[in-house]
Amino acid sequence: MPVYSYNTIREPAEGYFKDSGSRFLAFAFPVISEAEVKNQLQALRKKYFDARHQGYAYILGPDQKTWRAFDDGEPNHSTGDPILGQIKSRKLTNVLVVVVRYFGGTKLGVSGLIAAYRAAADDALSHAVIVARDVITTLNLEFDFSATPSVMKLIKDYQVTILEQAFTDKALMKLEVKLKVEEQVKERVALLKAMGSPIEISPGLERH
Repeated sequence: MPVYSYNTIREPAEGYFKDSGSRFLAFAFPVISEAEVKNQLQALRKKYFDARHQGYAYILGPDQKTWRAFDDGEPNHSTGDPILGQIKSRKLTNVLVVVVRYFGGTKLGVSGLIAAYRAAADDALSHAVIVARDVITTLNLEFDFSATPSVMKLIKDYQVTILEQAFTDKALMKLEVKLKVEEQVKERVALLKAMGSPIEISPGLERH
């Protein structure tokens, strides 16, 4: 079944946790691609170059099928997994959470690390504003100018956004459409075509 909407965070947020001298700086970012994840990680590594560890986790896509949890040298599953768990517990996606650790000289043990990374990630996400987003797709329209009134009514009725348009001997439009109304838009175009309107529709690329 298609996913029509998802929850994410509106803007970056930060959190903090301290235990036995170790400091855990947490950062949550809205992201939509692994390239964005990479850029955020590189920026943090540059800024906190003297930190001992930089564990992180992320989930991408409305279906939440793309994800990763990374321990960065800490004991297996002591870092990335508890961070990932905080993202999952809020049912979020398109989110990256990074926890930068400055070692305080006292080992915390695996259970202590799990608790610390979980608490830091929780603090960052607790400061984030959670928002619902519609899954967006794109459609391409090609039509004769005589069909313009019908096309503009369709755009208004389904709250469609015009991303690009060009005019030659015909009108060409690239439209941004909420996935939940995509089939209705296609049905409207098919009806217009059946009634004699010179109009064609083709799929574009899905946008999140």
